[in-house]
Amino acid sequence: MRQGRRDGFREFAAGRSGHLYRSACLLASGDTHLAEDMVQETLGRMYLLWGRISRIDNPAAYAQTVLVRVFLTHQRRRSAGERPVGEFPESGAPAAGGTDPTLRLTLLEALGRLAPKDRAVLVLRYWEDRSVEETADAMNVSSAAVRTRTSRALARLRDQLGGSLAEFARL
Repeated sequence: MRQGRRDGFREFAAGRSGHLYRSACLLASGDTHLAEDMVQETLGRMYLLWGRISRIDNPAAYAQTVLVRVFLTHQRRRSAGERPVGEFPESGAPAAGGTDPTLRLTLLEALGRLAPKDRAVLVLRYWEDRSVEETADAMNVSSAAVRTRTSRALARLRDQLGGSLAEFARL
């Protein structure tokens, strides 16, 4: 029984860790080290629940919810304001579809200037393509709060990026 549980979790972790990492990078505004830590924390929490996971309808969506909650918890810590210095590494995941890395970095920087909850709502709504209700559940807020926060976060992002997100939509 325990070996089957471990094998099932290993398969789940191998299949979802890449997606979790990409979402974590967006949440962490490109801080790859923080993203790795958040994914590790998420997978650790998922492992603890893995024996009861059969009661969860969609373990992948639940893992995303855990990731967002790990991120929001991290942002409440005093050390969350620390930022690494230096350059972005040259190696890493290639830009999807051959997009311009400068545009991606600009968007990540703009996301980084948003409040953590604003960033989380945008990642859940537009990167994860979650509904308002799913986002509200993941963030433990009302649907109205998600709609309001989404509207305000997009307005802040437009202000930072010069008014139009159309050129960044392909990222």
